[in-house]
Amino acid sequence: MDTLTFEGRVVVVTGAGNGIGRAYAHEFARRGAKVVVNDLGGSVDGQGNDGAVADAVVAEIVAANGTAIASYDSVIDGDKVVASAIREWGRVDILLNNAGIAYMTPMGDMTEERWKTMLSVHLDGSYACTYAAWSHMMEQKFGRILFTSSPFGLHACPGFSHYAAAKAAVLGLMKAVALEGRGQNINANAVAPYSLSRMTGGTNEEQATSAIGPRYLAQLAIWLSHEETTETGGVFELGGGFIHRVRNELSAGLHLPDEQHTAENIAAGQETLNDFTSSTHPPLGDFNTIGRAVFGEEHFDLTEN
Repeated sequence: MDTLTFEGRVVVVTGAGNGIGRAYAHEFARRGAKVVVNDLGGSVDGQGNDGAVADAVVAEIVAANGTAIASYDSVIDGDKVVASAIREWGRVDILLNNAGIAYMTPMGDMTEERWKTMLSVHLDGSYACTYAAWSHMMEQKFGRILFTSSPFGLHACPGFSHYAAAKAAVLGLMKAVALEGRGQNINANAVAPYSLSRMTGGTNEEQATSAIGPRYLAQLAIWLSHEETTETGGVFELGGGFIHRVRNELSAGLHLPDEQHTAENIAAGQETLNDFTSSTHPPLGDFNTIGRAVFGEEHFDLTEN
């Protein structure tokens, strides 16, 4: 296969000052893209700011003969992040929603502030940047958007209910964006990376040599973001050189109409309810599996809209 290049493309990478975002920024620049290195420069838990963090990555890219500028705005101000690309290069082709924070908070210790802060950065920030880029992508009939979920968003983890909820919500946002981008050459996908990063305590040097370092994540982002790639609405769990696709699955299920529909019959039918030997896999946008079962196959088929 020919080398995937990005000459003439403008890429915005949020949270690009360290870890996964830094790896993204370097790889896209190496392949010819003009890169906005966005990073507030705050702590892992979202406190403070430091413009030197983004500046350092820009300097690294420029030293390697790449093209990059820095953006120091919070992803909550997505319009400002995207405006950096528009001011400098007049377009935005690819958006990698990567910025995030992390801190453990057991449910019994949760506060409204800690809950809202987590969702604000991951979910609201992804929305704000996507919304800001959307009109430009629609106008140019091209766009690639990569959202960042987490194994915690797929499988959960005790002590991280706020983080798991935010990362799961990002998947719903991505899928809706993918559906709206159909026919406009705007693709959206999501990754759930298992990787050493600043949030997991690894320095850039440690990340570079780790068996689960971010170098294993950038290549999937490259493929998903390329103009020749048609993949959209996909969810991928990856790390350490492994890549897995995640899909929806429904068991064959129970059908208990009318007087048969009792709690006792549900309890008695657990084995059938949990039997996945004849499961189905609804495609993106197919939210009417039950509707068709009740009213017939000809009803509620909105998957192509």
